Amino acid sequence: MQTRTILGTVAAFAVTAALAAGAFAQSGGHGGHAGHAPATGNAENAAVRAYREANDRMHQGMAITFTGDADVDFAKGMIPHHEGAIDMARIVLKHGSDPDIRQLAEEVVATQEAEIQMLRDWLRQRGH
Repeated sequence: MQTRTILGTVAAFAVTAALAAGAFAQSGGHGGHAGHAPATGNAENAAVRAYREANDRMHQGMAITFTGDADVDFAKGMIPHHEGAIDMARIVLKHGSDPDIRQLAEEVVATQEAEIQMLRDWLRQRGH
């Protein structure tokens, strides 16, 4: 199914971006999300304001203290990254109109919520 291929590609990119952003912030970078340009656009637009707020929350959440355990650091960084994806999906569901994008957004919410729960359970089982 084409949507699953797209989701797989998006997930792979998300993982790479999350790890790169964390490493960049940890190394003294400006704390931005690696590979993403600063938010721009019409500040009066409700969708733009919502995306900016979601982006800021995600970046703050991804500024984790690294433990040196690659598995733990991945799980801790991916939770806020997935929360950001869910926030973005909900914004497009509120403001968007394209049926294909809306379907993808619904799938993002469902899959990323499940992955967040799995990551939280995994961390809890390991005392984090």
